[in-house]
Order: sequence, then structure tokens, then C-alpha cells
Amino acid sequence: MIKDESYVLSNGVKIPKVGLGTWQSKPNDAYNAVLSALKLGYRHIDTAFVYGNEKEVGKAIKDSGIPREEIFITTKLPAEKKGYKNAMAFFEKSIANLGLEYIDLYLIHAPWPWVAPWMNCTKGNIGAWKAMIELHKAGKIRAIGVSNFSKKHIEPLIEATGFVPMVNQIRYYIGDTEPDITSYCQEKGILIEAYSPFATGRILESGILDGYAKKLGVSVPKLCLRYCLQKGTLPLPKSVHEERIKANIELDFSIPEDVMKELDALEGTNLKHK
Repeated sequence: MIKDESYVLSNGVKIPKVGLGTWQSKPNDAYNAVLSALKLGYRHIDTAFVYGNEKEVGKAIKDSGIPREEIFITTKLPAEKKGYKNAMAFFEKSIANLGLEYIDLYLIHAPWPWVAPWMNCTKGNIGAWKAMIELHKAGKIRAIGVSNFSKKHIEPLIEATGFVPMVNQIRYYIGDTEPDITSYCQEKGILIEAYSPFATGRILESGILDGYAKKLGVSVPKLCLRYCLQKGTLPLPKSVHEERIKANIELDFSIPEDVMKELDALEGTNLKHK
């Protein structure tokens, strides 16, 4: 079953193949969603400092009664906080919020501040990356990576440290799979995590996938998630509704090769806008 399956990162760490996303989940909603997800068999939870729900995610983990070592937790350094000192300081804030002794995966949330995506933050990213490597070697983080990074943002990190990110978490869904960065990461052994696998809900409203889902006897969300898995990526569906959380991990079916090719052919369309 998918809920029992894992990918293996480049350093040998296992990461469950589907994670619960908590972006845009209000604190109390995040608590209930994480508690429900863990009860339903999820063992991978994704949060971030800027989501404002780390404390509730940590409380749900504790209240679940599930041994800490069985749960994979990701959080992220805020995109605006660059440099060695900021990375060290905000890691400590996140670990305190979560109430944990270590983080399974820590990511630089973006290569630039959200308000200034044109800004060149190479020096600050390298500084943050060096801090994360240090924390990783100290055993405080089991794996480290990046989010929303392109090749031009990743290569300076590797050149400066010789340390290749283990994960790149990017926007990824049927019709928009970011092929250039995906190919680069897969060549480097960097696992792609697919956030917004439903295009923040817009893909579900498009209607274009309805026929494919009906043909396979599954829902459109299941089709989207299974597609990500068959492309070798790790989907992070977000929901605060228990029935949807449950459905999002029931993915033990396969999309036939001919259907995968048809879905691949949707790349670059306005699928999400229709």
C-alpha cells in the first residue's frame, strides 16, 4: 500500500511517498488535519515556519501517540531569511515550535524573498546552506534540501560546498511539471516533491481530467496524485477534511501507459485556467 511505501533519498534516508501538506491551513485546522492524517496512516507531514502552524503540527504529533521515529517531518527556512546566522536562528525557532529534538527534512523555502523574486540571493543562500549542512552533520536534521529552486539557484550551492540537495520541492501537477528543473534534479539524484498537485484546486474545476478519471474509475484528485507518483515525484496534497485526507492516500492503482502519455501531452496547456 502507498501509505507504507517510501522513496530513498541520496543519503539513504527513507521518506514516505505521500505527505500531508499544511500550507494555508489555519493553526487549529492544521492540528486536526495532522491528527486525522496520522490516524489514517500518513507518516509524512509538511509544514513551514511561515505557515504559522508549526506549534499545532508538533502538538498533533505528540498527541497522536505514534513514536516520533515513525513520523517524517519537514519544515522550511523562511524565504526572506538568508545567510548562516538566520538559518541557525530560524532552525532553532522551528524546532522549538514543533517541540522536537530533530527535523527529518529542512528546506530553504525559496531562492529569493517572495516579494522580490528578481533578487539575486546567491551569497545568502550559500550561507544558509552551509548552516544546514552543519546542522545535518550534527544530527539535528536528517536530510536537507531546497524549494522553488531552479538549476541556476542550485548549482552555486553545490559549487560552494560540494553538497547536493536531497530534495527540491516545487509546484508540480498535470499540465505543469516544470520539465527543465525536474530533469536536472532527477539527473542529480534530487527527489522532486510536488506541492499543489491540484493547482491549488483549479485543476479540479477544469473538467478536462474528468474523462480520464471516469475511464479509470477514480476521482480526479486520485488521478492527479497517482500521476505524480508514476512520474517519480512525491505529492503533498493539502486538505483539512478527514474524508479527503483519507481518499488522498488511497492510491493503490496504476494509470496505464497510454493514459500517462495523454496526460503528459497536456504539458503547457491552460488546463488550470479552463
